[in-house]
Amino acid sequence: MDEDELRAAVAAERREQATVLAALRPEQWDTPTLCDGWRVREVVAHITMPFRASLGRTVVDLVRAGGSVNRMADRCARRDAARLSPAQLVAALADNADHPWTPPGGGVAGALSHDVIHGLDVTVGLGTDRRVPPERVAAVLAAMSPRSIRFFGADLTGVRLEATDLDWQFGAGTPLRGLAQDLLLVVCGRRLPPGRLTGTPARRFTRP
Repeated sequence: MDEDELRAAVAAERREQATVLAALRPEQWDTPTLCDGWRVREVVAHITMPFRASLGRTVVDLVRAGGSVNRMADRCARRDAARLSPAQLVAALADNADHPWTPPGGGVAGALSHDVIHGLDVTVGLGTDRRVPPERVAAVLAAMSPRSIRFFGADLTGVRLEATDLDWQFGAGTPLRGLAQDLLLVVCGRRLPPGRLTGTPARRFTRP
């Protein structure tokens, strides 16, 4: 994808996620996601934080978190999830579909990765059957670098990832097969619900 195509994909992903979220029952907002310790509401608060927080507020939050981006993100997600209603969180996502935010050093591909991965954290956690369009998943996988994989902390030693719906493989070793979007989550250090992966290593990347 070129940059214009990536921006269109980001906008479409946000709108589609907003549609899914708008249809949730109130109790589903408290469903655990693949982000350990975060419910649906915390993940959506995190996704929408760049649209809602000014640079000054972000700097203050970062200082209060001792300079730790991860600690800041966790604190802000929990704070905002507690004060914003589901309707406000959905609106923050839908109304900012075309927002130009990109993560530091990540560019538009990084924005797409951020939205797709966290969107999957929510929908897989909820047990929905949403399939991210394959061209978006392919773009996110193409943007993955050894550095980003190390950042997520996934141990892929001795495993070869093989997508069943895209022409994509990664690594060397015993095959682990699944939808490309599920393998993306594996790369990002998530453990998936049972039944989504096949191959001898599947148990290693599946939740009990």
